Amino acid sequence: MCEERHLSPMQIGPHILRNNLFVAPMAGVTDRPFRMLCKRLGAGYAVSEMAASNALLWKSEKTMRRLNHVGERSQGAPVAVQLAGADPAMLAEAAKFNADRGAEIIDINMGCPAKKVCNVAAGSALMRDEPLVGKILDAVVRSLEGTGVPVTLKMRTGWNRDNRNAVRLARVAESAGIRMLTVHGRTRADGYTGEAEYDTIAEVKASVSIPVVANGDITTPERARDVLRHTKADAVMIGRAAQGRPWIFREIEHFLATGTHLPAPEVTEIHQLLIAHLHDHYAFYGVEDGVRTARKHIGWYVKGIAGAKEFRAHAMTLETIEAQIAAVNQFFEMLGEREARLTYSETTP
Repeated sequence: MCEERHLSPMQIGPHILRNNLFVAPMAGVTDRPFRMLCKRLGAGYAVSEMAASNALLWKSEKTMRRLNHVGERSQGAPVAVQLAGADPAMLAEAAKFNADRGAEIIDINMGCPAKKVCNVAAGSALMRDEPLVGKILDAVVRSLEGTGVPVTLKMRTGWNRDNRNAVRLARVAESAGIRMLTVHGRTRADGYTGEAEYDTIAEVKASVSIPVVANGDITTPERARDVLRHTKADAVMIGRAAQGRPWIFREIEHFLATGTHLPAPEVTEIHQLLIAHLHDHYAFYGVEDGVRTARKHIGWYVKGIAGAKEFRAHAMTLETIEAQIAAVNQFFEMLGEREARLTYSETTP
């Protein structure tokens, strides 16, 4: 059965995307190498890691890395910067700062449940203060008037299960001039536990006329189809399921267009993708930070494969680029001797 009605180009302000499959912003994960890899493998859009709105941090090494988009425009998708904060004036200033430096979309984070973010009343903690949300959205949208840079918003379904206020906030956002909403199907109190629920996302979609993106537990092509069907959302955003499995975007794209599954990736292709990803990662971070932060990616790529537990334990101890590359090569060469292609279940997080 053809599922073409679920796969379509997507528009955010003046930007037309190749499809409606988005990469979720994830701190420490969706850096430039990862975003570019996901877009090469089928994602139509990727949002940067959350950057601070505090001007005192703009020149820090971490923030400068998070705002590094060199080469991304060559892929066609717009450069999107996500900002976190709780002060309307600071967020407005940060939005203008980033737009002046090439950001083509500004996304406001109102969905992160991390304690270090919520403890400063940012992220999903903002959902408890609806008047403040309105002031923030008004200030950021006004700061970008005349620039052509649209503002989007990512949020959760509410503060807790007794206080799901996403529909009210969606209407506030639309009135303020927000051009797209992404809703994660959990509350702030849920964190990342339990299962995402999509009824609230469907209610949000029914309550506003701007595009709505569904996020949370979208781990398979079938789940993407079912969430789009249930919520009537315009797009889906994929986060943790893409960690170590960036080809999930082409799998979903193919399934939504044809109703059939792509063959599972060959071991040799996964090996090549990981090695290329690692080299891009080292070049981006430098040797010391690159080796340290590459460990999680190596672990994600091999998760669920026979022998991966022992390999991951060994890989976590390696302290040079050469040692990491050699270990990855040896693992995949041994794996390739056993089988040419991984099954879908083996590569599912």
